[in-house]
Amino acid sequence: MTRRPFALERLVLAVATAALGVAAQAQETKVAIAISGWTGFAPLTLAKEAGLFKNHGLDVTIKKIPQKDRHLAIASGDVQCAATTVETWVVWNANGVATTQIFQLDKSYGADGLVVKPNIAKIADLKGKTVAASAPGTAPYFGLAWILKKNGLTMKDVKVLTLEPQPVANAMIAGTTDFDGGMTYEPYLSAVRAKPEAGKIIATTLDYPMVMDTFGCTPKFLKENPKAAKALADGYFDALEMIKKDPKKSFEIMGADVKQSGEAFEKSQAYLRWQDRAANQKFFAGEHAQFSREAAELLLEIGSIKQLPDMNTLADTSFIK
Repeated sequence: MTRRPFALERLVLAVATAALGVAAQAQETKVAIAISGWTGFAPLTLAKEAGLFKNHGLDVTIKKIPQKDRHLAIASGDVQCAATTVETWVVWNANGVATTQIFQLDKSYGADGLVVKPNIAKIADLKGKTVAASAPGTAPYFGLAWILKKNGLTMKDVKVLTLEPQPVANAMIAGTTDFDGGMTYEPYLSAVRAKPEAGKIIATTLDYPMVMDTFGCTPKFLKENPKAAKALADGYFDALEMIKKDPKKSFEIMGADVKQSGEAFEKSQAYLRWQDRAANQKFFAGEHAQFSREAAELLLEIGSIKQLPDMNTLADTSFIK
């Protein structure tokens, strides 16, 4: 019996392996995701950079898009999925951008807040003052409305200056503000914490728990790519496991994405809680629907939406089982 030379066998095996690798790559589902530099979204970046999404057969592109423009990217087809706050999905769907939430990312525990000049003693003191927040339809705008309402005020009681969270914090720290207060979030909120003489944090989500982030996609993408949707959720949960097992490396990867050291990122993430599979299942069992309804009422009141969307189609929990 004639045997092929060993070198030839190795060559054949190498070619076959390479061919399998090419085939596997060809089968990867491409998906573009819109996020911001918000600390709570960072495990998505970790899942991409550490190859966790790739392990699940995904070719993920992450695009940094301000929340006020994220729905436009979805509507145009530039991205298929996004991360944002629970009430924002209500706004998008009410305004004709069909999207479905498939898993929860995080809950803010002091990671979002209202910063004010030192002379502002209480929230009621903001009446008639200028307060900075992102555009209507965003989490900071909604958060400001929520905090004001809980203190007997409305958005009509203040002058709203449209400004994104990072420049809000930067201006407060530099003492160059032409506003009396503003909404910001981590990692920028920690910079204000570090310089109390320039401004103070008068309220956070520890006082007003209304920032909860979820991940969602277009119904078209979910219908055509159910396995990819499941892979997105699994990749995210894998990232949370990696953070537990190798926190130092994980914090370095996530911090680098927002130009923070691993140590600085670790401090900023202490103000939120990422939600694992079990927490997701509990959240979508009741809290999600309850909060969505309360948020929708406020959104109607402040004019972010004109009518309620179909509240029964805001989420699909089949991908977190």
